[in-house]
Amino acid sequence: MATDQSVADEQGEQVQLESQTRNGAVLMALAGIAFVGYGVVFLVLNFVGSGFELGVSTLAGMTATDLDPTVAYYISHLHVATAAFIISTGIAVAALSWYGVRQRLTWAWATAIVSAVVGLALALPMHWTADAFSHDWMTHLGPIYLATVVFLVGVVLSYRGLRTA
Repeated sequence: MATDQSVADEQGEQVQLESQTRNGAVLMALAGIAFVGYGVVFLVLNFVGSGFELGVSTLAGMTATDLDPTVAYYISHLHVATAAFIISTGIAVAALSWYGVRQRLTWAWATAIVSAVVGLALALPMHWTADAFSHDWMTHLGPIYLATVVFLVGVVLSYRGLRTA
């Protein structure tokens, strides 16, 4: 009887771990999709919006059309490149999470984390320095912070199941 109970407990724990891994992987993948969405918005605003980033409408009171055309084009060039890297990182995070983490592949979990952390660790500190231009913090960084929190919850949730793989 005790053996039956311990087997049932072990099976229940295994189901719980698999559920945590799956749910964590789904949250990580959703965050990756949110990164893609943020990058797409970034890209679209470059061409049909203000010409600046999300949450930035002017630079020192000037719109993109007020800037020297060469400077405006250079800013546009950087926005397209930045959007491309945000989108590609989001695709990588989503794919690694959906296909790798759900299969309990620790290397996929670690690679998804490193991909997101490198991008965020390099990009976000610049926003904490003295502002040379004004922007709406909530609009500019709110979506990426929200996606990052979802991602971290997924990382933590999936860790327990991966640890016992």
